[in-house]
Amino acid sequence: MDLFRSMQVFVSVVQEGSMSAASGKLGMSPAMVGQHVAALEERLGTRLLNRTTRRQSMTDFGRSYVEQCRDILERVADAETDAEASQTKPRGRLRVTAPSTFGAEILMPALKRYREIAPEVTIDISLTDRNVDVVDEGFDIAFRIGDLPDSRLIARQLAPYRMVVCASPDYIARHGNPEHPSELSGHQAVGFTPAIRSPWRLSKGDEAVEVTPRISVSVDSGQAVRMAARAGLGVIMQPAMLVDSDIASGMLARLFPDWHLRERPMSLIYHRDRRMTPRLRSVISFAIAEFGLHPDDGIARAGK
Repeated sequence: MDLFRSMQVFVSVVQEGSMSAASGKLGMSPAMVGQHVAALEERLGTRLLNRTTRRQSMTDFGRSYVEQCRDILERVADAETDAEASQTKPRGRLRVTAPSTFGAEILMPALKRYREIAPEVTIDISLTDRNVDVVDEGFDIAFRIGDLPDSRLIARQLAPYRMVVCASPDYIARHGNPEHPSELSGHQAVGFTPAIRSPWRLSKGDEAVEVTPRISVSVDSGQAVRMAARAGLGVIMQPAMLVDSDIASGMLARLFPDWHLRERPMSLIYHRDRRMTPRLRSVISFAIAEFGLHPDDGIARAGK
């Protein structure tokens, strides 16, 4: 077996905690993962892992060897990055992570335009609502909504997530059109599960209203919240960029257009020590042009 690949597999097994977990991460069968580890042990003439039916643990040599493998893999990655940096055309693999709803609804359709300017870049995308560790999990960039406490990262500010309240014309026809935000307490609402305990805050001039809608349906997917509203299940509060097309098409109607709702910052983040390769530079420029306030947005240290 290829020694370099076996080292990658062994490091993944240690990082993920088990061969079965590593197999999912690597996209190969647990049996193949085991074969790679066994091939390394046979080559080295010693055990790397103590394995039982319930758990695995590293041997003393395994602890030393995994650090050497990490160092070798990092050196190879650095060499590849240096080689790419000497070129002018973006190419290679780009690992991106983004929040689930933003990634599916906004980022994915926009990637067609990025592919047109960087056709030799292969894009590997992970959509998740958890705040991944960009450095430890090996991502090149991440789209992040909310505050950025990690000072290891550089953040490029994008357009903020502006929230709007809306409902379907069918719902409004059946339940009435609320003329003031205080009337929302008498309406059914569809809530995004992680935020259902948070009140909705709206302001207009000197007037501010805080209301807790009656959540009749809650779901842990922004896409599902949007579809529920389109089906007439209730009023929703969602980011404008996710529902603008539905409002424009008439599938949803915006409520209280003169009122201001909270905004959440959105940023593109990457590690401060990441080499500025043509691949990384191209995706940063694309994201700023596509999702930024304007092309001259400055660079801000995350958490500063």
